[in-house]
Amino acid sequence: MFTALSGLCQPFFPTWPLWSINLLVTMMSALLTALFLTQRYGKKDGEDKKKEEEKELSEKEIKVAEALRQDFVSFKAYYIGVYAVIMLADWMQGTHMYTLYLSYGVDISTLFLTGFLSGAIFAPFLGSVVDKVGRKNSCIVYCVLEIIINTMEHSTNFSILLFGRVLGGISTNLLFSAFESWMTTEHRKKGFPEKWLTEVYSAASVTNGVTAVAAGIVAQQLEDWLGHIGPFKGAVALTVLALILVLRWDENYGEDKGDDSGSVITQFKEGWSATLSSPDILKIGLIQSLGEGAMYTFVFMWVPTLLSLAPNSDVPTGAVFSSLMIAITMGGSVFPFVHSYLGSTELAATAIYFLAALCMLCPALCLSNFGNCFTPVLVAFVMVEFSIGLFFPAAGILRSKYVPDHLQGAILNIFRLPLNLLVVTGTKLTDLYQPSTVYSVVCCWYLLATILQFTMTDTYKNMWSKSGDVVVAEVEEGEEEKKEKPKRSRSRASKSTPKRGTSKKGTPKKSTPKKSTPKKTPKAKSPARATTRASSRKPKKKGD
Repeated sequence: MFTALSGLCQPFFPTWPLWSINLLVTMMSALLTALFLTQRYGKKDGEDKKKEEEKELSEKEIKVAEALRQDFVSFKAYYIGVYAVIMLADWMQGTHMYTLYLSYGVDISTLFLTGFLSGAIFAPFLGSVVDKVGRKNSCIVYCVLEIIINTMEHSTNFSILLFGRVLGGISTNLLFSAFESWMTTEHRKKGFPEKWLTEVYSAASVTNGVTAVAAGIVAQQLEDWLGHIGPFKGAVALTVLALILVLRWDENYGEDKGDDSGSVITQFKEGWSATLSSPDILKIGLIQSLGEGAMYTFVFMWVPTLLSLAPNSDVPTGAVFSSLMIAITMGGSVFPFVHSYLGSTELAATAIYFLAALCMLCPALCLSNFGNCFTPVLVAFVMVEFSIGLFFPAAGILRSKYVPDHLQGAILNIFRLPLNLLVVTGTKLTDLYQPSTVYSVVCCWYLLATILQFTMTDTYKNMWSKSGDVVVAEVEEGEEEKKEKPKRSRSRASKSTPKRGTSKKGTPKKSTPKKSTPKKTPKAKSPARATTRASSRKPKKKGD
């Protein structure tokens, strides 16, 4: 069936190799199937849960719950709408930035590294500013910065482009902290249940994948019409639209209610203090930095890897990019089922990181040991993008669970410090080592994230609690044995030393009659005196 569909599509893409059309058709079919199943069975499960909950509620409570649910649906739809516009603009410029700089003839690696270093430098401070000045205001600043940056991309002057990359590092930090912080805090302010956050994060992951697929197509059309700068013109228009939509949001801050005394410096200190003093927050930051650092390193490598393996080096990057983004969309759509099946977000995230590690192990082994391994590597790339689609909602839920509301902006930007350092490291490794070695490093990052995430699961905690109980029981048993040991020794001593008149086994000894010795006949005395002395004298023992 897929072959027939590919044959129908081939006249529309005459320059694409058949394998790329087959890949795109397969992924589209898989996505439609996944969406159909999630809609059908997800809706059915939701209705069953709703009926069970309604059994325990009165009519008045049911009406209140339905009204709250309608408010949540409206809130989610509006946030996802803004998120879709923002991500579409971001994807459109991201997919064509390399080709734009290539057409300018500038130092591309310097521009990219400048953006990542800028993100690493400003990350620890920006979050505190976001929490203090307000999440809505920070989202507005992001939109304004993106309009300025994409306008600066029209210039061929290297200094202007370099300054644009510095601003890009700042705007990227705002993109991945301000919007999510606003949504999480607003969700709780409106009194929505925590479990509904899963729906928002899952919808955001699906939206991210869909907009990425659409961005590839739209950006390609704009490039055909307006040249390499076309996608950036489109990004400016979309960012203006997002700015208008964000202006309708309510403001929320990173402070507790009624607390207006905290300064940006105080917020900064509290964010770092909370991160370093809480093992769970620190683990979440390290885990997600490892996961996203590995992801960005993979994004930097997949194009040259496929070009080196593909027949005739013919790789339509647009088609492959769309297929990979479809995999992300599928991951986001099935995450609620994975989460429900495994029972906890921590365990689900552990499985996701382990799946990504296995996927990265494939190119690491194939590129170093085998020659022709194009198909296995391509499948591994699709699967790692699927795991990334699962990762996005899981990471969002864990952040909302462990990171305090009033410090979300500060802590989320602190997380981006190790992330940017890992991305810079991964990017430099591609210049110094073979691809197989770099994929091995990426695999190790995912494995380390797997181990750290597993330490946060109830399974791991129960294992340690049981082992702790065993150790405590052994210690108590040892102490009891020490206490009982003197008693046992005394009892053994009493058993080994029998009392006079008893044998070792405790049975009475048979008395052996003593040999009677003839008594000397006393001299003749008066009978009365002899009788008195005999009665007053004790009988002598043998040998006396």
